[in-house]
Amino acid sequence: MLRRLTLRDFAVVSASELEFGPGMTVISGETGAGKSLLVDALGFLSGLRADAGMVRHGAARAELHADFDPADAPVALDWLREQEFDDGQACTLRRTLRADGGSRAWINGRPATLSQLSQLAGLLVEIHGQHEHQALLEKSSQLALLDAFGRHDAPLAAVREAAAGWSALLRERDALSRTGDVSERIDWLQHQLGELEREDLRADAIDALIAGHRRHAHAASLIAACDETLAGLAGDDGPSLERRLQQLRGGLARERAHEPRLDEVDAMLESAAIQIDEAALLLQRVRDDLDLDPVRFEAMDATLARLHELARKHRVAPDALADTQAAFAAELESLREAGTRLQTLDGEISAAAAAWRQAADALGEARTATAARLSHATTALIGELGMGGGRFEVALEAVDRDRPDPQGGERVEFLVSANAGQPPRPLRRVASGGELSRVSLAIEVAALGSDAVPTMVFDEVDSGIGGAVAEIVGQKLRALGDSRQVLCVTHLPQVAAQGHAHYRVSKADRDGLTHSAVQRLDPKQRQEELARMLGGVEVSKEARAAAKRLLGNAGT
Repeated sequence: MLRRLTLRDFAVVSASELEFGPGMTVISGETGAGKSLLVDALGFLSGLRADAGMVRHGAARAELHADFDPADAPVALDWLREQEFDDGQACTLRRTLRADGGSRAWINGRPATLSQLSQLAGLLVEIHGQHEHQALLEKSSQLALLDAFGRHDAPLAAVREAAAGWSALLRERDALSRTGDVSERIDWLQHQLGELEREDLRADAIDALIAGHRRHAHAASLIAACDETLAGLAGDDGPSLERRLQQLRGGLARERAHEPRLDEVDAMLESAAIQIDEAALLLQRVRDDLDLDPVRFEAMDATLARLHELARKHRVAPDALADTQAAFAAELESLREAGTRLQTLDGEISAAAAAWRQAADALGEARTATAARLSHATTALIGELGMGGGRFEVALEAVDRDRPDPQGGERVEFLVSANAGQPPRPLRRVASGGELSRVSLAIEVAALGSDAVPTMVFDEVDSGIGGAVAEIVGQKLRALGDSRQVLCVTHLPQVAAQGHAHYRVSKADRDGLTHSAVQRLDPKQRQEELARMLGGVEVSKEARAAAKRLLGNAGT
């Protein structure tokens, strides 16, 4: 529900702030005062293209700000969360129109595109007026309203689910068909796998091969170094290191009684002797493992060369060849299954198409029955609204059933005949703006409770009518206000009297410029405004009495 609308430097409005509540709010004023500017402001906040002419003369930009309470619009709250504009229960739309023709938009204080602004506003407010930018003129909105009126949620969900399954199978078949003849690819993959499978590509095996190759490549120098070190440790040219350490320890032992710290030195030398002995044992084992084996070395060298060649061929590191092998194997398996899958897909697609058609038929039957009910109810209402002899029809148009359509097997066109004897024409081609507004009102009243949009705006819906018909229009708007927030711009007192709240727009000249002001009327002011609407410039006692009767009859 719209809570607050703020305008600044918008057309002839320098600054204005309006508070709105539930029910029906009427907006009246003299011709040219700018009472439809509030509707225009909501239109721009709903994403209409920027118009520099709407910026007040002398100002750099116009600012528009609307605060909504989205408690009655759960779909809008879901949209805010999905688009990451959510801020608790807040829902604010803001837009600036610059004098140079540019504009900017914000949702809950965050920059937004006009497309996003339009999407959100479409879930919050619906404008009905004497212009072509109405949701009910669009076939998609007409279809949505028919489905909402008939409560077709379950059959429509079944159609969408069936269409999604059918579409997925078609995409899979198209993808497989685009691969064409895969026999050459299969032969290539088999050859590559044959080369890779002949090698041990495990990471630990490759590491062991590289280490073994390096050891064999340096076997001669390793053997020489080991022999030389072992000879030095054994003392081939003199006392061994172990014997020499024992001699050194014996010399210190004779003097240890005179210097306690020599005990620590002796312990270190003893440990060194043990370490030297263990080093000699390990070195001997290493030497025993070394062997000059040219044949073994050549085999390792050849294996390593093949691995490097495979790595260069497939443009990966040697340790990534196992992953390449696995990928080739998976692709080969997939290609081998593709032919079989194509054969089974045709059957699955036929079954999915049949399931969609069955669901679409059920939805179509429900829509046909709902269209008859909505047509009858709306025709009765447009007769009450001053279009005697008029007729409203909901026409169902079949669409191509050879492709999955999540909306079902038909589209909707709202048709209307404004006068008896005239053939019905599409709603969007109705010539009279007043007739269009009244038909829209009749549809909304007939579909009361079906439309999820919580705020409805009617601009001059009473154009071209008067008397008893005007009172009926007001009553229908008030009835609509029992379940929806209704904003109505009107020039008829019979309509204005039905409102739960009343604003008056007035204009005045200041400093050579026209300024509009908006005032919320109290009961006395409201009676005076209705009297003005009834009697013109000179308000008579009779006009005031008639205004009082209108308010009394409306129960306001």
